[in-house]
Amino acid sequence: MNPAEAYILKQPDPYKSILLHLQILIEHTFPNAEMKYKWRIPCYYVDSRPICYLNQSKDYVDVGFWHSAHLTKYTEFMVSEKRKVVKSMRYKALEDINDELFINILKEVEKHKSKSFLK
Repeated sequence: MNPAEAYILKQPDPYKSILLHLQILIEHTFPNAEMKYKWRIPCYYVDSRPICYLNQSKDYVDVGFWHSAHLTKYTEFMVSEKRKVVKSMRYKALEDINDELFINILKEVEKHKSKSFLK
């Protein structure tokens, strides 16, 4: 088992269930996505370019998008919280995940994957 998978499986519920569900959505949206273990968290790459990371923090799961500086859609659903570049989606319960919205955000982020992190 790779360290990224171990990270997900060692989380307590509800975070483990949230992470597993997000993993399914990401891998369904990007069948060629590669989950790596960077900075002690799971990070997804498509065509060797980072798309997002998954992090259980405090009382939520944070899904950070590196190229969010280029997004014009769906930003009202994201949190930046003192971060200059990365915006994220946060989930406290499995029921909080809107699959359609999350997949749409992934597709929008993927359009900008070859751009710089900064505008």
